[in-house]
Amino acid sequence: MTTPWGEFELSRFPEDPRDRLRAWDASDAYLLRHLAEEGVPLTGRVVVVGDRWGALVTALARHRPTQITDSFLSQEATRANLARAGVEPGAVGLLTTQDPPPERVDVLLVRVPKSLALLEDQLLRLAPAVHAETVVVGTGMVKEIHTSTLELFERVLGPTRTSLAQQKARLIFCTPDPALERPANPWPYSYALPDGVGAVSGRTVVNHAGVFCADRLDIGTRFFLEHLPAGTDGGRVVDLGCGNGVVGTAVAVADPRAEVLFVDESFQAVASAEATYKANGVPGHAEFRVGDGLAGVAPGSVDLVLNNPPFHSHQATTDATAWRMFTGAKRALRPGGELWVIGNRHLGYHVKLKRLFGNSQLVASDPKFVVLKAVKRG
Repeated sequence: MTTPWGEFELSRFPEDPRDRLRAWDASDAYLLRHLAEEGVPLTGRVVVVGDRWGALVTALARHRPTQITDSFLSQEATRANLARAGVEPGAVGLLTTQDPPPERVDVLLVRVPKSLALLEDQLLRLAPAVHAETVVVGTGMVKEIHTSTLELFERVLGPTRTSLAQQKARLIFCTPDPALERPANPWPYSYALPDGVGAVSGRTVVNHAGVFCADRLDIGTRFFLEHLPAGTDGGRVVDLGCGNGVVGTAVAVADPRAEVLFVDESFQAVASAEATYKANGVPGHAEFRVGDGLAGVAPGSVDLVLNNPPFHSHQATTDATAWRMFTGAKRALRPGGELWVIGNRHLGYHVKLKRLFGNSQLVASDPKFVVLKAVKRG
């Protein structure tokens, strides 16, 4: 990526030479050009929210910015990109969306996330640190910036306008108004599950902002809950890509002897899973881990993996995440252990499972979803 601060070699995480997706896009480049061409003073506390792979903080490292991200993978990519650029350790602050925000923000740069709820939560959390002289600039591709995005900036921080589009990217300019009466932060959000969803019927779900379907039970997860394994015999179970943790909590409620590991690459998701588990007073043992799938789990140590893999990476459609999850599950499972997967019919996960495990069994299906089971042989 060529910027006014130099040229940088950037990669996503985990690095894959076959991955053709870049670690930056036109919106990152547009923001950096604007900062340089307009002579925006990058002094005081510079905070970058939603920097997807560290492109922004790597380019701006000499200004000692602080990055705030919800993604473990983005944070690991940032570490690698900073090291590759020769940035001294500690020059860039790395915070998660679950960490306390900085007490003062002088320059706020926002890479607009896919989730409007996550943007709302982050702006509301940062608003007390923003003052009248704070420079606030957002960026995103045109298809990512909607009227609701601009209204949110205006409602939380102050008057907002947009730039002309360049290479299908657009900037957002916001003038902070300290006298603005801000709304209360509605996150995290809780609701009661409906009846007919197995062991967790009527139980409480807690969702932090940005978690998939945070205000209701999505139909895929509902279908999965209706067809979970009948018994786990006190085994070690992983809720892989746990989201709000409702699937793993269902296992724990049904079998308090089970040891459940909740794993997700989203800090918001793992916080939600832990809150959901605790809200239901489950007496069993559970572990909550933010990470890259099952990368940190010992081989042959798991009895059952439950997985609803995502098929998007930000705006890109890809099966790379599902494939990593399936291969990680095979490595982590003991012989005879099982991987249960739910997915849309059209994704063809049965083909991947047969290729990897040598078997794939249809457990349940409806016009939209399938629940599949693969058993680790030998």
